[in-house]
Amino acid sequence: MSSSSPTLFDPIHAGDLQLSNRIVMAPLTRNRSPNAIPGPFAATYYAQRASAGLVITEATAISHQGQGYSDVPGLYGTEQLDAWKTVTHAVHAAGGKIVVQLWHVGRVSHTDLQPDNGKPVAPSAITAKTKTVLIKDGVPAFVETSEPRALKAAELPGIVHSYQAAARNAVETAGFDGVEIHGANGYLLDQFLKSGSNHREDDYGGSIENRARLLLEVTRGVTSAVGGGKTGIRLSPVTPANDAFDADPQPLFDYVVRELATLNLAFIHIIEGATGGPRELPDRPFDYAALKAAYRAAGGKGAWMVNNGLDKALAEQAIADGADLVAFGR
Repeated sequence: MSSSSPTLFDPIHAGDLQLSNRIVMAPLTRNRSPNAIPGPFAATYYAQRASAGLVITEATAISHQGQGYSDVPGLYGTEQLDAWKTVTHAVHAAGGKIVVQLWHVGRVSHTDLQPDNGKPVAPSAITAKTKTVLIKDGVPAFVETSEPRALKAAELPGIVHSYQAAARNAVETAGFDGVEIHGANGYLLDQFLKSGSNHREDDYGGSIENRARLLLEVTRGVTSAVGGGKTGIRLSPVTPANDAFDADPQPLFDYVVRELATLNLAFIHIIEGATGGPRELPDRPFDYAALKAAYRAAGGKGAWMVNNGLDKALAEQAIADGADLVAFGR
């Protein structure tokens, strides 16, 4: 690393966010929010980590339909927002910055978690080969996800609206510094992106442009609600998490980041490799440097954040290689 290279502890602007250093707390699901309300220790938990340049909360459901695990928090009810206010106040009192991750799980859910015990929703009626967490009578268990139903095209504007409403709730009511759209790890927006889970034959399936349509509509909607400078997005080009698969991810994600470059986002958050697993997958090769180059060539100025399996040495090398932020979490 040359003497002119930034370090992990140098400050940086990410959109509207002035960060004291380049270390980010990655989003970590905790299952400690009964009735989708952040628990009494959430404020302490996040405030203890406020020395990171940026804290990203655990994934937080934008709606009841968006929930896929027991005891995860939401952003759509008064009690939820009141609880989140205590969290943001504590983090700010400790000198930190905090954004909330906006989450719709899509097919990675169970009928017991859905409104009126309905089927989870997805781009196509294809069951995910994965499990979720149900807690009954205080006892947690891993269970197979339920068969989903395919969303109708007429329902998709409502999905966009739910993201917008959650973003406004987060920034205007709960006091968050911004939001991160969860577009990764085999959840709803990632399901629409990837060929393994999206078999639609309408304007939201088939071509790269069509499969990326919902993610881009959501991102435009959120930026119109709270501003691009307060909006980030997380992507995972090749992770197999939650049965995610795309037959040709490089051109897909190159297209996605080129489109995102026009929205003046605060940051792009990239999971390199398998979420929580190997950073390189021989059967799923991907050129992350080319992805970043595609974003910059299209005029993208948001901070470039990398994540997955980083230690101090790898994080320092990532910064030396041009990443702006590095996210850690386990």
